[in-house]
Amino acid sequence: MANKDYYKILGVERSASDDELKSAYRKLAKKYHPDLNKDNPEAADKFKEINEAYEVLSDKQKRSNYDRFGSAEGGANFSDFFGGAGGGFSGGFSGDFGDIFGDIFSAFGGGAERASRQTARGEDINLSLNISLKESAFGTSKDIRVTKLESCPHCKGTGAKNGTAFETCPDCRGAGRVRFQQNTIFGTTIREGMCNTCHGTGKRVKEKCTECSGKGYTRVTKTVTVKVPAGINQDQILRMRGEGNAPTTPGVNGDLNIKISVNKDKLLVREGNDILLTIYVPFTTLLLGGKIEIPTLDGMYNLEIKELTQSGTVMRLKGKGTKILQREARGDMLVTLKSEVPNKLDKKAKAKLQEIDEIYKANSYSKYSSFVDNVKKYDN
Repeated sequence: MANKDYYKILGVERSASDDELKSAYRKLAKKYHPDLNKDNPEAADKFKEINEAYEVLSDKQKRSNYDRFGSAEGGANFSDFFGGAGGGFSGGFSGDFGDIFGDIFSAFGGGAERASRQTARGEDINLSLNISLKESAFGTSKDIRVTKLESCPHCKGTGAKNGTAFETCPDCRGAGRVRFQQNTIFGTTIREGMCNTCHGTGKRVKEKCTECSGKGYTRVTKTVTVKVPAGINQDQILRMRGEGNAPTTPGVNGDLNIKISVNKDKLLVREGNDILLTIYVPFTTLLLGGKIEIPTLDGMYNLEIKELTQSGTVMRLKGKGTKILQREARGDMLVTLKSEVPNKLDKKAKAKLQEIDEIYKANSYSKYSSFVDNVKKYDN
């Protein structure tokens, strides 16, 4: 140990702080860990060297001895840490080593331990809610029935009678954490993790709750009021925090996710925040002008059509669309007018139309006349 420059191995200055040492070690340990470098036979030796350097420099007494005498004598050496000639890990990790190895092993399975220490969370409930076009435009409230798991009120989710009938967990002796072995290429490591028997609480149920049979939760069906905001659109999801299932161990409820499905309207179509309507109007109304009654989200509306309106004209009604989500403004309504001709003619009507046709032949139809001229040129 005395012949090695541990500061150089870790790539730090001799004045490096504890945090700088830890940061350098994390990077190098992850870089050269044998399980992540199976194609590099030199990685294992490099990894041992890095651990040897950090094991000395992270200990104040050993670092002091090393800086003064070039040796860390007086403390446990690296062979002690790795279990001597056998090469297997033994117990006795410092707090820093426990944290660092937790990060490294998360890359190949250790992440499960970290996840197990997190607060338990119940499952989400996913439902679909059908609403009308008008309800999507202006918002609404809907009562829905939801069957879900709820924390038992009698034991407060603990599973113990009256929420108090506990005893010390025999596996962790109340600590909430236990040590366990993990085999690696270096041997058997001793790691610490959450006790699975008591889920980290340090307590075990002595007498089960009679209401939930010790499960800590019950299945209930309840009515939930869903407030649908104005302007919501097809397939958008409303998330109601904490209205999902309770967890099977003490923790927090999941969420209730409600996917919105907007029913198709017979006449109106929504496009973004605008409302579209296509109507067929008698050709005489387009020629002479007039008023027609149309449906809108606000009720019936008298639409005035000017004379000589062309078929395909789109009329925009400002502010007649849906409300814009989380705003007071509204979109528009776009009305497309299309000409409709009669499906039959009697002799009298036909005669009058022929008279009109003769009159209008003298006054050219600009678009049709242009088309006829182009057709004549097209043949030449």
